[in-house]
Amino acid sequence: MQKIIEYMLAEDEGFGDITSNAVVDEDKTVSAYIKSKDEGILAGINVIRDLFEEYGVKVNFWLAEGSEISNGDMLLSLKGDARTILLLERTALNLLMRMSGVASAARYYADLVKDSDVRIAGTRKTSPAIGKFDKYALKVGGADTHRFALDDMVLIKDNHIAACGTPLEALLKAKENTSFSKKIEIEVESLDDAVDCVQNGADIVMLDNMTPSEVKEVIDKLNELNIRQNSLIEVSGGITDETILDYANLGVDIISIGALTHSSRSLNFSLKIEESQSQ
Repeated sequence: MQKIIEYMLAEDEGFGDITSNAVVDEDKTVSAYIKSKDEGILAGINVIRDLFEEYGVKVNFWLAEGSEISNGDMLLSLKGDARTILLLERTALNLLMRMSGVASAARYYADLVKDSDVRIAGTRKTSPAIGKFDKYALKVGGADTHRFALDDMVLIKDNHIAACGTPLEALLKAKENTSFSKKIEIEVESLDDAVDCVQNGADIVMLDNMTPSEVKEVIDKLNELNIRQNSLIEVSGGITDETILDYANLGVDIISIGALTHSSRSLNFSLKIEESQSQ
């Protein structure tokens, strides 16, 4: 994450902040603050603190990570070199606004199913290069991070199956070639494939792009065969706030939603310099 932030700063700075260098005196100390112009869940404030403090800027929190925020709320205050604060401003705000947007979406969906015994999870449909920031924000918002990277667990998807054969063939091959220490999840699109994979030891079976009635059929069949407890059941694909309870009420274990990261709206924050004085 630190390397990604360093790249962001280098990309933003280019060959130097010619505006600040032209109009802001060197070694000018200023006080500043970051304020919310939106409402949602605050995420990333610890990341931003580390960023400013690494460059010698003093940071004071007004609100903690995971706080509910409203329009007008003060998030943190800063004191340090004016040119440095201006150099860090856009990178810091972009990360803080993005992460808070993801956390807000996660909290929204988690709250929708709070009365059901189901876990909301993100996916790997994150923004390029900042996936770990998105995952951190999911956790702050109350969602499960799911996989961070390809080495977290085996997740056999449709393209793996297309390159291998059938879902059952792919599952059995994965069990043969994977350490006991890694869970194996497989994506299926039919009742028969779901039953086959549960019967043959998949840790997690993902019912992909199934309607609530199709998911119910799978759950009922697994219960009929007395094998429902053998695997966690995850549903994914096109689930919205309008349909999520239709799935949660069926007794599935996990609902994964790519939109938490690929379509969440960044919150709107601003950084303002409040006063300055010469050192």
